[in-house]
Amino acid sequence: MRGDAVNPLGVSVLALLSEGAMHPYEMYQLLLERKEDRIVKVRPGSLYHAVARLHGQELIAEVGTDRGGNRPERTTYEITPAGRRVLVDRLAEILRSPVREYPQFTLGLSEMHNLPASEAIALLRARIEDLAREIEELSGFQLLARERKSSEIYWAGIDYTYHMLAAEVKWLTSYIDRLDSGELEWPHAISAQHATLTDRHRPHDPHASGH
Repeated sequence: MRGDAVNPLGVSVLALLSEGAMHPYEMYQLLLERKEDRIVKVRPGSLYHAVARLHGQELIAEVGTDRGGNRPERTTYEITPAGRRVLVDRLAEILRSPVREYPQFTLGLSEMHNLPASEAIALLRARIEDLAREIEELSGFQLLARERKSSEIYWAGIDYTYHMLAAEVKWLTSYIDRLDSGELEWPHAISAQHATLTDRHRPHDPHASGH
């Protein structure tokens, strides 16, 4: 089976099961505990769907079920030899080959000149505030991982995310400073056009012209 037949969440599931057999709820809790929801989009429903798909592809296999108290029956899975091969191949492909991912924020930056300068700058500053909170949270996770003496190898993805967010904040802060200082000039034509459009939608005052 081609590795690209397994989506990012499927890769996470295979990676978890390479550590040992577990049931989907345990996988979900472990992904959240490790902050890997910052790396791959994970929801309970999507996780169960990924598990079912991997099982249908014979990349994972059922090894038993258990029921605790009044909880629903839970099926435990393990990775198969085929699943391990797919995991290794997919990881090698991801690490080796850059992929154009077309992030929406890059599009926003490319087209933000369609907004008034003051509005664009305010939005970017609000983004920086949100990023700062996320950086602080990830920094706390890094500290906890170090206190638990967990090897950096296991949380390299989170460390990479932390540094990418920090780099984005640094770049945005510098960019806004250049706009504020006038080093970067906002297109005047766009500003004038926006003002015209705003006036066009403003209620007409018959006394404004003196009539």
